[in-house]
Amino acid sequence: MFERLFTHPLWAYRTGTFAFASAWPIGLLITLILAAAAVVAFSLWRRRALGWRMLAPVGVLQTLLLALILCLLWRPVLNVERVRDRENELAVAVDASASMAYGDAGQSRLQEVAAALQNGTLQRLEKTFAVRLFGFAQTTTPLNTLDAMPPPGRQTRIGDALHQVLQSAGSAPLAGVILFSDGAENGDTLSEERLAEIASYGVPVHTVGLGPERVSDDLELERVEVAGSAPAGSTIDAQIGIRHNGASQARLRVYDRDNLVAARDIKLRPDAATTQLALDLPAGQAGTHELRFVLDPLDGERNVINNSRTRVVNVPAARRGILYVEGEPRWEYKFLRRAVDRDRALRVASIVRTTPNKHYRQGVNTPDELVDGFPSDPAELFGYDAVIIGSYEAAGLRAEQHRLLKEFVDKRGGAVLMLAGRYGLSAGGWQNAALAQTLPVQLTGRQPTQFVQRPGQALLTMYGAESPIPRLDVDPRKNLDRWKSLPPLADYQSLGRLKPGAIVLLEANGEQGRAPLLVWQHYGRGATYVLATASTLRWQMRMPSDDQSHEMFWRQLLHAISSTAPARVIVNGERTVYEDERTVRLEAEVRDERFEPISDATVELQVAPERDAPFKQTMQPSGQSDGRYTATLDAASAGLYRIEMTARSGDKEVGSAVTHVLRNDGVAEHFATYQHRDLLERIANVTGGRYWPLRELDTMVGAIPYSKAGIVERQTLDLWNLPIVFIVLLALKLGEWLLRLRWGRL
Repeated sequence: MFERLFTHPLWAYRTGTFAFASAWPIGLLITLILAAAAVVAFSLWRRRALGWRMLAPVGVLQTLLLALILCLLWRPVLNVERVRDRENELAVAVDASASMAYGDAGQSRLQEVAAALQNGTLQRLEKTFAVRLFGFAQTTTPLNTLDAMPPPGRQTRIGDALHQVLQSAGSAPLAGVILFSDGAENGDTLSEERLAEIASYGVPVHTVGLGPERVSDDLELERVEVAGSAPAGSTIDAQIGIRHNGASQARLRVYDRDNLVAARDIKLRPDAATTQLALDLPAGQAGTHELRFVLDPLDGERNVINNSRTRVVNVPAARRGILYVEGEPRWEYKFLRRAVDRDRALRVASIVRTTPNKHYRQGVNTPDELVDGFPSDPAELFGYDAVIIGSYEAAGLRAEQHRLLKEFVDKRGGAVLMLAGRYGLSAGGWQNAALAQTLPVQLTGRQPTQFVQRPGQALLTMYGAESPIPRLDVDPRKNLDRWKSLPPLADYQSLGRLKPGAIVLLEANGEQGRAPLLVWQHYGRGATYVLATASTLRWQMRMPSDDQSHEMFWRQLLHAISSTAPARVIVNGERTVYEDERTVRLEAEVRDERFEPISDATVELQVAPERDAPFKQTMQPSGQSDGRYTATLDAASAGLYRIEMTARSGDKEVGSAVTHVLRNDGVAEHFATYQHRDLLERIANVTGGRYWPLRELDTMVGAIPYSKAGIVERQTLDLWNLPIVFIVLLALKLGEWLLRLRWGRL
C-alpha cells in the first residue's frame, strides 16, 4: 500500500536526502510562495464581509495548493544510496545451538527461522544479493541449503561465528550479515575487543531475535558462587541467584554427591525476575566435594536441566597456621584459644609474655618452634598464614622483626589481626612501626584515654551484614537480632581516622556515640584487621552455656584471616566447573621459603581423568620472571579431573599442589534459554545494523538494500509524479469546493 502511494520503498525515504533537482534558486521559490499567499490574502480581504470564520479555511487551502504546485515546478527529488542488484553478497548466519531447539506450539526456534526464510524471504533477498548461508554453534559451517543445517550444538559462540563469516567474504563485496539467534552466547566470544574487531569490518549486522524474552513457568539456577577451596570443618558461603517467572516459591536442596547437606524453602520476589540469597554450607571433611544445587521442578516445567548446578570445593587436609603473640596473660587470650581449640582446620601457636624475659608457648608442633619468641627468620614467620598481635607493645620487637611483619602482609600475602589492650595499637606505640602503613586506620599518638573501661554495644554495619565473619545466623534479620541481644562490651579503644580502603564490619555504640570496632582492608597480597576491644569474653560469660555466639564469631574471624594466605606452590584453573568446554586453562605459582618467585623451575602436571587414562603435561613459564606458569589441557571426556602439580628447582623439589576440575557435557545450552535482546541490539548498534523481531522480516528485506556497505550506487528518485502528490492536490481543491458548497457561497 505504501509503495502504491509513494512509488518508492519506505526505506528509501528513511535513508535518503530530500533535494530540488531544478537549478532555480530556493530563494525564488520562497518569494513566489509568499507572493502567492499575499495574492490570496488580498483577494479574500476584498470579500471580508463574509467573515474570517469562512475566509480563513479557504485562504489556507488556496495557499497550500499554490505552494505545492510551485514546489513541484522546482522538481523535488530523493537522493539515495542503494546496493547494486546481484553485485553484492549477503551472509545469513543461523544459530543452530541446542537452545534453538526450544519453542512453542510444537515448533522449535530453528524451525521458525527455516519456515520464515523459505516462505518467500530468501527468494526476495536473492533477487538483490548473492545469499550465502551459514549455520553455527560451537563451530561455523557454510551451508548449501537450509536442509543441510547441522545438528544442535552444545555451545553458542556468536563472536566466533561473525568473525568467521566476515573473514570468509575475502575480497567479495559484503553488503551485510543477517544473524538469526536467541542471543544466548555462552562461549565468551563477545568481549569488547572482539566486538570492536567485528565492527572494524564496516559491515552492518542485522540481528533477528528468536524466542520469548521471559520464559514462563520455569525455574533456573542462574548463579551459584562458592569458594573453590575451604578449610575442613568450616562454613562455605554460597551466593545463589534464582531466575523465575510464574512461581512464588521454590525449594532448594544441596547434595554432596548423593548426601543431602542442606534444604531450604525460598520465597521468590514477585517484583523481580531473579531472587538472590546466601546459604551457609558445612565444608565437611578434607577431600574433594561435588556440591550439587537442585531446585525442585514446577508442575509441568519443561526444562529441568537448568534447575541444577554443580560446584567443586577442595577441602585440604593441611591445617591453617596462626601465630598469636600476647604481651600479658589475660582473659581475652584464654577465651579466644578455647573458642578455636577444637577446630581441626586451625592451629593456633601462641607465645604469651609472662615476665620481661620469659614466654609461655602453646600449640607448637615441635620443641624448637617459637623457642626464641617472635620469629626473626623469614622462612619461620612466613610458614604461618596469619598473625594475631594482642596487648603487646611495638618496642618488644626489633627493627628487623617489624620489617618482616610488614613483608608478611605485603609480600607473603598473610593477614595480621591487631587486638586492643593496655599495650595494644596506639597504646603500645604501633603507630610508629612499619606495620602501621598496612593497617586500615591511621593510629594516633599515645593517650591515656585510648584504652579505657567504657561500655559499648557491638552493632553490625551494612558491610558486616553481608560478611560471613559476623554471621551468627543465616537469616539476615535473625543475625541482626542476635547481635543486638549480645551483652555489651566492657571496653573498646579509640582507633583514629579510617583509611580510604577500610571496611568497617562492627561498630561500638557507647556514651560518646558510635566508633569503629572491627575494621579491615587489603594491603599488597594480604590484609590487616583491627579489633578494638578486649572484652568479647562477655559474649561467653554472660550468655547461656549452650550459646555459641562467641565461639562462632572467633572461628569465623580466624578462618577469614588465615584462609586467604596463598601457599608457596599453588595451581588453579580459571574455574572449577567447565560446562560443554573441553579446554581447561591452568595457572601455577612457585615461590621459595622466603616467598621469592622461582622462575626457572620444572613444573609438571599429573592429570587423572575420571574416565580416561592419566597423562602428564609440562607447564610453561609466563616469561615475566614472576614465578607463574601456565598450561592448557584438553579435557576430552566428561567427569572429575584430579590435577597434581609438582615443582622442582634443580635437583630439589620445591613443593606440590593438587586441584580438581569438573567437566560436564550437554548442560550450558539449557541455561538462559530466553531471548537476550539487549545483546542482539548491542551487536546491531555497534556494527551499524538494526535489531528486528522475527515478525518483521518483510520490513527487514526492504531495508537491507539501502545498506552503506558493499558496492552501492547513488540514485535520484523523482517525487513530483507520486500518486500521493496528485491525491493531495485534488484533496486541497476538493476541500475548498466542499466548504463553499456548505456555506452556499460558490
